[in-house]
Amino acid sequence: MRLSVLDQSPANGKETSSTALKNTIHLAQMAEEWGYHRFWVAEHHGSNSVMSSSPEVLISHILAKTSTIKVGSGGVMLQHYSPYKVAENFNVLATLAPGRVDLGIGGGPGGLPKSTTALQQEPSITRDSLSQKVVQLGQFLHDNLSPDSNLYGLKATPSPSSPADMFMLGTTANSAGLAAALSLPYVFALFLNNDEKVMSESVGQYRSAFKSSYNSHPQVMLALPVVVADTEKEAALLAADIKVVRIELKDGRSFTVRSEEAAHEFGRQVDVEYTVTVQPPAVLHGSQKTIEQKLNDISRHYDVDEFVIVTAIGDFPKRLRSYRLLAEVFN
Repeated sequence: MRLSVLDQSPANGKETSSTALKNTIHLAQMAEEWGYHRFWVAEHHGSNSVMSSSPEVLISHILAKTSTIKVGSGGVMLQHYSPYKVAENFNVLATLAPGRVDLGIGGGPGGLPKSTTALQQEPSITRDSLSQKVVQLGQFLHDNLSPDSNLYGLKATPSPSSPADMFMLGTTANSAGLAAALSLPYVFALFLNNDEKVMSESVGQYRSAFKSSYNSHPQVMLALPVVVADTEKEAALLAADIKVVRIELKDGRSFTVRSEEAAHEFGRQVDVEYTVTVQPPAVLHGSQKTIEQKLNDISRHYDVDEFVIVTAIGDFPKRLRSYRLLAEVFN
């Protein structure tokens, strides 16, 4: 079973932002030592509790501090950026560390409405234009812009010998459909949307709609919350502190945020009616034996190619130990 890590560089009330980022670097080094396949960092903006606002910069430092593990974004919120600039950034990374760079793409905002306004300084884009951005990003990475493009002939330099591998992250059937249409690996973020019915439908749609070719095939990855401890009781206590907070806007849009305070601030910034729900995520928690059984069951049931483990324990030594205990079982 292939296991990877997604870290959000959390800063609890006792830690500085510097400590949070140093913890991420240390976790990456340990993940490499313990045999995890890849290490991804998130993108969050305007948050006092999550410090990974610039994944490209953090990826560069992690690559320099590790030797073999794949390192990437989970993911870049592409709606905010020019595909050309993202391609340049990841081409630099892939040139510095050939064969080790992943480019995970997300469709969410990664922050509150004000941060979206500050990042884009333009009206929000539509889903179709996000799709166009993903297509163009892939073309820039592989230097195969369509001759019909007004940018034809433009190159995103440098040109690495092994470009970054692209992944599509999401929590809906729409993101699964986009990944399938573009023949990209699909990562369902179960730690953000714990609705197993939606997950199952999304994965099913992805597999059925995937456009196979001689060098691509469906690849399903689940990013899910996991807590491993020495005892069942300790694992349950650690998992109990993890919550999923969602804000539902009157216009039908919904978002996952870090806290109830962030949800209400989100509502104030968009200035529309909203409701906030707090629910425990479907955290897999338990001893090594318990987690081994649960992950094996999920892998068989959904035919999962890889698990991306998200362990949102505020206490860093306990977060580190959870990853180590998990690695001892599978690696």
